Amino acid sequence: MGLLMGLLMGPRSRIALLCFLAAPFCLALAADPAPVVAGVPFRFPDDEGSHPEFRTEWWYVTGWLQTGDADAEPLGFQITFFRTRPQVAEDNPGAFAPRQLLFAHAAISDPKRGRLQHGERSARSGFGLAEAKQGHTEVWIDDWSLRQSGEVHTAQIAAQEFTLSLTFKPTQPPLVQGEQGVSRKGPDAAQASYYYSLPQLQATGSLVRDGKTASVRGAAWLDHEWSSTLLAENAVGWDWTAINLNDGGALMAFRIRDANGASLWAGGSYRSPPVDEGRGAETRIFRRDEISFTPLRVWRSPRTATEYPIRMRVQAGDLDLTLAPLFDDQEFDARASTGTIYWEGAVRAMQNGRPIGRGYLELTGYWRKLTM
Repeated sequence: MGLLMGLLMGPRSRIALLCFLAAPFCLALAADPAPVVAGVPFRFPDDEGSHPEFRTEWWYVTGWLQTGDADAEPLGFQITFFRTRPQVAEDNPGAFAPRQLLFAHAAISDPKRGRLQHGERSARSGFGLAEAKQGHTEVWIDDWSLRQSGEVHTAQIAAQEFTLSLTFKPTQPPLVQGEQGVSRKGPDAAQASYYYSLPQLQATGSLVRDGKTASVRGAAWLDHEWSSTLLAENAVGWDWTAINLNDGGALMAFRIRDANGASLWAGGSYRSPPVDEGRGAETRIFRRDEISFTPLRVWRSPRTATEYPIRMRVQAGDLDLTLAPLFDDQEFDARASTGTIYWEGAVRAMQNGRPIGRGYLELTGYWRKLTM
């Protein structure tokens, strides 16, 4: 009965019921989250920190790594920290009130193993055990962390199957996405996020697996987004990619899909190769009609029977790329934290049969409709 009620009731009704059942700990519903407003410029480093007045936020780092062994195959990695404002108990002075919830995902993509090695964490903020700080990037859950010192970010991840310690140094200034940092995600202007990226990061550090430590180095991409309303009601998920191009350029593209696989919205950006002190010659923001994703090959998960279009043609303006996975099985089961299953994997960007870049492809909403 409780599950049925949860499925039938809207989010605000469920929050009200929670407050009724837990009255000693929940004094009032929260005020509405802050909206995304056009024309508000980013302020760095302040905007690299948390924005607790907004409903949802994430810091998302992906990249490719190489160990020191000459014959070693490249590895993919992803590290994501999520912050969400549940809008309950915000007036409660008690330390246990869940004003902010934090989640984290991390994974290693190793073609020799043929599957993801991954882990996840979740916690309410507070007590020094989990926090997302304002003013600069400093987010952690226990011994998982992403921290910023000056322009340098460091990540520490201690998962069951691996320990990852990485340092990320910028080679380019932030890439502001959308229209002056406002990235539309649907036909309603409120369906948008504040969004910037740090492409072409130099990544160095170590990876511990099976009791062995290996030095690693490579290139990474960091996304930071925050919003209060992201998806239209008929949206089920998205396809997203970010590619560090071999010439120093950078490409990001996404589309929002409906249940039939049609594109409800799309967007992206391209930064041309750097020409002076790491600065690109040109940044182009694509209109929704300039972006298309065309599935070329589908992989079916042996665990969930979900089908993902893991080989994809992506057209962004004049750019025409084919994304080829490092290997097929890069499905992430995150039901223990964020309650969903998705495909998130390392891909090569190909053009006319030759590799021109490396990055990541994220496919959500194929298992079930993604609920934000």
